[in-house]
Formats: sequence, C-alpha cells, structure tokens
Amino acid sequence: MFGIGHTELLIIGVIALLLFGNRLPSVMRSLGSGISEFKRGLDDVSKEVSKDVK
Repeated sequence: MFGIGHTELLIIGVIALLLFGNRLPSVMRSLGSGISEFKRGLDDVSKEVSKDVK
C-alpha cells in the first residue's frame, strides 16, 4: 500500500492517537466525507468533459 509497511502504519496510527486522542473518530469522519466529496467533484468534472467531447 503506497510502499508503506506494517511498522510504518503502526507508527502513523500511534502518532495520530497521540495528536487527536478522543477527537480521532470525528477527524476520520470529516476526512472521509471530504474525500468522498472530492471524488464526487472529480466525477462531475469527468462527466462534463466527456459530454463536451461528444
């Protein structure tokens, strides 16, 4: 996964826990919604481009 091993993922997880603590679930939720909104925007752009090409 992106050239990241298990040890690196564990270290990133521990750092995230230390930084965000109890707020981690809400941070992850907002991050997930941001990513899905970004994907939706990219999908809309690709539909517009394909519509204009035809």
